[in-house]
Amino acid sequence: MSWKVNHAWTSVYPKQGYRHFRLVLQGGKDQVRWVELEAVLDSNIRLRIDWNELKNREFWTSGWQQIQTSESAPNPCPLNP
Repeated sequence: MSWKVNHAWTSVYPKQGYRHFRLVLQGGKDQVRWVELEAVLDSNIRLRIDWNELKNREFWTSGWQQIQTSESAPNPCPLNP
C-alpha cells in the first residue's frame, strides 16, 4: 500500500534560500518515511526531509503559500510627500 504525499510544499523558514518546493521522490516505510523535495526556482536544490518533519506545521505547509516579507509589506512613507 502506498502513501500519498502532496506535490507542493512551502517551508516556513528558507531552505538554501528557497521556500517553495515540489515533490520529486518519496520512500521508506512505517515510521521511517522520507520525501525528496526540489526547489521550484532551482532544480539543482534538493532536500531529503523526514516525513514527520514535513507534517510539522511549524516548519512546512502543504501547497504553495504566499510569503509575507518585510520587502513586500506596504511602505508607510509615501513617494511624494
